[in-house]
Amino acid sequence: MFEYKVVPAPTKGVKAKGVKGAEARFAFTVEQAINDLAADGWEYVRTDVLPSEERVGLTGSVTNWRNLMVFRRGIAVADDAPASEAAPVRVEPVLTAAAVSSAVPEGGGIAEAEAQETDAEAREAEAYEEGSEETRPT
Repeated sequence: MFEYKVVPAPTKGVKAKGVKGAEARFAFTVEQAINDLAADGWEYVRTDVLPSEERVGLTGSVTNWRNLMVFRRGIAVADDAPASEAAPVRVEPVLTAAAVSSAVPEGGGIAEAEAQETDAEAREAEAYEEGSEETRPT
């Protein structure tokens, strides 16, 4: 089992000896953050960008996007715990041909709908031209 830790990603690079340029400073800052937590046993998993809704003024709100770094580390499971708790089993979904074909609809897309509309308009134009003057709309 794992426990997770989520920390805000750095937003500004720090100056360091031998590190030149804004991009290199920022990369160095991220590297430092990952190495600091790795020293405490945390394994870097990923960085996510998530929305954070915050109040502005009395009644307003604004959504800010936050960069968060996700870390994990294993936690010890007691030996006296039941086997089902000691070794959790992760079940991966199995994609079969039937599952894939049912998940992806055939037709019905925008391009097909537009093509059907174009075909219908062409048939109407042909019918209009082929009809006698009596059947043509005035």
